[in-house]
Amino acid sequence: MSVNSVNTNRQAVFALQSLNQTTSDLGTVQKRVSTGYRVADARDDGGAFAVAQAVRSDIAGVTAVNEQLGGVKGVLQTTFAALSVVSDTMKQARTTLTRLADGTIDATQRSQYETQYSQLRTQISQFIDDAKYNGRTLLSTNTTSGGGNIVGIRNESGGSFTVSAEDGTNLQLGTSTPTDAAEATTYLNGGFVTVESAISTALNKFGASMAYVENQITYNSKKADALNDGLGALVDADLAKESSNLQALQTRQQLGTQTLSLANQGPQVLLSLFR
Repeated sequence: MSVNSVNTNRQAVFALQSLNQTTSDLGTVQKRVSTGYRVADARDDGGAFAVAQAVRSDIAGVTAVNEQLGGVKGVLQTTFAALSVVSDTMKQARTTLTRLADGTIDATQRSQYETQYSQLRTQISQFIDDAKYNGRTLLSTNTTSGGGNIVGIRNESGGSFTVSAEDGTNLQLGTSTPTDAAEATTYLNGGFVTVESAISTALNKFGASMAYVENQITYNSKKADALNDGLGALVDADLAKESSNLQALQTRQQLGTQTLSLANQGPQVLLSLFR
């Protein structure tokens, strides 16, 4: 092939090919810089993008699970708070009931203690009835009024756990107030002890459930962080490196444009042969 030809400018062809490649590379780097991703879509790396989408789905699932666990935690915290107050009130009720079991107090004193005990009994009942969070309670087995067991989701794969509800009537004092010392003594050593034990058992159970939920939330948060770290390593761009590449490619593009311009001027030299 003749070097001196006006039909074929090999230097210009080579210069154009090089400039096109530089422009393509520059577009890739500019995309990485503007999006922050090395793999922004399937065109960049189909395999890595598919894996990234799966990881993103897992992260979304874990995040949603923790949001749901927050609701369960709210119910448990409300339940635990109510039972803690009930337990403290039971101490006051025991003190009053013990005084009612004293056969030496007069009628006026007994009437005052009976009123006090009745008020404490009502307060305990109200604390238990009011232990609701977003319409749900664990101190009732009546599902029509928001009671019953709570089945919570613990992971993005649908794994679940169950928090069993307690029958609130078993955590309340009897519906009547002892009218004499003998009746007070009998209830103090019988029904009262049973209720007190049931409250302690419920406190222990719901305390353990609350600790479990809090640990699960913490674990899920750490898992989401780990997934995000792995996702970043897979698709994030090294912006320091890409910034350096961007400057180098911009320089190459400018030089390529100049080279192509010079190569296009080559055939003009042939005109001087005909002067």
